[in-house]
Amino acid sequence: MARVKASPGDRAEGRRCAPLLATALALGLFTTLAVGPVWANAATPDADPTVVLTDPVSEPGGDPETTPTEEPPPTEEPGGDPEPTDPAPETTAPPPETTPPAPETTAPDAPPPPTTTAPAPGGPPTPAPPVPPAPPVPPAPPVRPPAPGPPAPAPNPLGVQVTTQDVTLPEAYWNAASTDTTLQVTVHNTGTTAQRIRLSYTLPAGLTDAGTKGCAAAGGGAYRCGAWTAEAGVRFSALLRLRVDGTAWRQMPLAGSVQVVADAPGAPGEATDDQGFAVLFPPGPPVPGIGLAADEVAFDISGAASTLTVRLGNTGSVDAAGRVEVVLPAGVTVPTPPPGCVAVEETRTRCDTGLVLAGKTAEVRLPVEATPQAQREAPLSGAVIGQLDPRSGQTRQVQMSFRITAAAALATPVVSPPAPTGSQGVLPGGAAGGDGGMTSVQRTAIILIVVSTLLVVLALTLATTSLRRRLSGPAAEPSANSVD
Repeated sequence: MARVKASPGDRAEGRRCAPLLATALALGLFTTLAVGPVWANAATPDADPTVVLTDPVSEPGGDPETTPTEEPPPTEEPGGDPEPTDPAPETTAPPPETTPPAPETTAPDAPPPPTTTAPAPGGPPTPAPPVPPAPPVPPAPPVRPPAPGPPAPAPNPLGVQVTTQDVTLPEAYWNAASTDTTLQVTVHNTGTTAQRIRLSYTLPAGLTDAGTKGCAAAGGGAYRCGAWTAEAGVRFSALLRLRVDGTAWRQMPLAGSVQVVADAPGAPGEATDDQGFAVLFPPGPPVPGIGLAADEVAFDISGAASTLTVRLGNTGSVDAAGRVEVVLPAGVTVPTPPPGCVAVEETRTRCDTGLVLAGKTAEVRLPVEATPQAQREAPLSGAVIGQLDPRSGQTRQVQMSFRITAAAALATPVVSPPAPTGSQGVLPGGAAGGDGGMTSVQRTAIILIVVSTLLVVLALTLATTSLRRRLSGPAAEPSANSVD
């Protein structure tokens, strides 16, 4: 058969269409491959990881007593008492840590148990309805690896926490020139390495140190003690011996504070913590015919306002006009005094209870607010002064202190990982802008995909048109040198 040769014009047109078709297809494929990962990243941002911190707790062992001139015993195990490197107060067993019971949990998607009804007497038994199968658990989405970036800094191995008990005075305080008591301080090495922990404390007016071993006065009511070397996770307590003057009640409310500083060889910086303590006086000086009581004020973790409840009792046999005066520490105030109460000063509020009948008790409720700084310094103390003025006889007055606590003082700061930056190609959740919730990256990706699609369609159209022209054109004449 004879070969049919295409005309030079058709061959030229075919050569022109082939490069154009290949270029358009390559451009469309390259654009799609380049935009695909960007669109995927923009549509599905990384989920924020969750960091959970746990602190090891190791209870101490024996209670060795050391003095400034004695050679300290070595620490044999992490759970034992810390080794004093300088003259330090005596150590004792810390109070046990209490943990709330775990709440009961149930499966979130568990179907309710089927209900059955008893069959009628003499009738056929009613079969129980079939239990529907549990819905399938959807598979967890795959976790995408974090975007590359600079390595996170190593965590600081230092950490220390101090907690205190209050100085609570007994009724015998009113019958003594001074009263000796103790303040228990508990220190916890919350770091990951052995640390050298130093302790100091500040006492309010009317309180002095009564000879705590290893501690010395530093002026201005401050005292500094020696240091311990405690392994990671060790908890231990120290007893500070204090003396309360017999006239200290005239200056209530009284509160002090305890500070600890920890360092370790090779670790930069220092770890510090502090906590306050309250000095609580019983109602007094004792006066017949009058009673006074005040509840503790507690601020929850939200820091919202709390309530102080004061009860003034007339235990005499004559009716009397009652009055209550509340004195609060710095940072704690009564924002809106209730009817019958007036703010004498910023931290002092006076309330008239009216006539208190003999044998009856009047109750006063005051809203109380505290600044974040005051809540961090808790526990604090306030004072209440109660007064009864009978129709006949002398005025009776008594006062006492009450405790102020806050959950913020014991709250642990939340540690969160650094969020990836925009240059790493990751969009944080909730970063969508206007235009139906689409960001600029998403709009750009859509435009590029549309353009690449149009280029592919154009290339296919040109190829189809060229092929149709070749098929519908006249057949080429056989050449003269064709062979049958």
